[in-house]
Amino acid sequence: MARYWKITQGSGDCQEVRGKGVVGQQPLIGPGQSFRYTSRAILQTPVGVMEGAYTLLDTSTQRVFEVAITPFRLAVPLQLH
Repeated sequence: MARYWKITQGSGDCQEVRGKGVVGQQPLIGPGQSFRYTSRAILQTPVGVMEGAYTLLDTSTQRVFEVAITPFRLAVPLQLH
């Protein structure tokens, strides 16, 4: 499993993050199961946008596939009206 994140600051500056697993783990997620984790992104501006993808392996077929993460807003608390 791998992750890719594109973090865009409110100024338009972008940072890309790639790596294996999430928060140091390579979870095995069975049918009907889920995996939840918490992480963080450092913003240089009060608002930003984050998007990306996870690359996963279906262990029953050995098929590798990618799941897109649609863009979502990041905001420092109390910075939006």
